Amino acid sequence: MIRFVQMLLLLLPLSAYATIDAYEFSNQENEKRFHELTHELRCPKCQNQNIADSDAPLATDLRREVHRMLESGESNDEIADFMVTRYGDFVLYRPRVNETTWLLWYGPFVLLGVGILVVVLISRNRRQGKVEATEKPMTGSGYKASEGLSTGEADRLNTLLQRDSDQ
Repeated sequence: MIRFVQMLLLLLPLSAYATIDAYEFSNQENEKRFHELTHELRCPKCQNQNIADSDAPLATDLRREVHRMLESGESNDEIADFMVTRYGDFVLYRPRVNETTWLLWYGPFVLLGVGILVVVLISRNRRQGKVEATEKPMTGSGYKASEGLSTGEADRLNTLLQRDSDQ
């Protein structure tokens, strides 16, 4: 029995790690905004984890700061501005559109447009190549000087082709 009590006493400190942050809110609206903000703000220390889910001490401090700012009557934009000023655009999961984030927001559309343009140009060139090949059939009369060859070159080519066809 004493051994059992000793084991329970050893396990008792482990429950301290299972604590949760309990924040008192003046109204339901602030509590709702708190949960929205903590899920939208990224923990600067953690990799892709919001401050609501992070166990880092910094995330705990940020949750406490968000709670304090909400209770003091600040808006969501003011809280987000404070976090961006302090930690940069990285703290927002959906960064605002500004000079530094244009590439992030519009880059995929530009790349998609360039890709579509390249595909259209390649397919058009291939189609024109097939049309040109069918417009210039090889006939017994041979090549003409107007097809990009000088008169001497066309005569020489026709002579060579005639010699090959005789053999």
